Amino acid sequence: MQPNANPSSPGTGTLPQLIEEDIQKLNETLRTLLIRTGATTALLMDIGGFLVTNQGETARFDLTTIAALTSGTYMANQTIAGLVTNRDFDSFFQQGEQNSLFVARVDEYCLLAVIFEARVKVGTVKYFALAAVRPLAQQIAIAKDRAPGAGLDLSILNQADTQKLFRKGS
Repeated sequence: MQPNANPSSPGTGTLPQLIEEDIQKLNETLRTLLIRTGATTALLMDIGGFLVTNQGETARFDLTTIAALTSGTYMANQTIAGLVTNRDFDSFFQQGEQNSLFVARVDEYCLLAVIFEARVKVGTVKYFALAAVRPLAQQIAIAKDRAPGAGLDLSILNQADTQKLFRKGS
């Protein structure tokens, strides 16, 4: 599948191949976001809901399920945006009694989700999360430029049979 060139109507784009250096830089941005906001956990996921990396209190939450459900919610919000004649909704906020969630689109490939306690102000999280989007997107762009076409569409991955994914190159 080809990546969707229009980030306002994302499909199942191909996440660029990420190397250790990419993950380290993405994690650094997520850690800085947590420090600036006082948030609990930050997740970077592909648009299909597969967790790419995360920082913070990871043992407290089922991050794999949160990533999948967050992606679904994001896609539902995109559909609603179209129904109310908006181009898109690039972020959303879910408020809870104890914890809340802020989600922002990073680029055509990824979403950023930030889990934070109710005592933390959503405006602070939104401000710094949106500021973190740029360096996250830049690192993903660097990965894409390094190896164009070498990405993986995780949405077509057969998790029951990963042999094709992990075979030796010829």
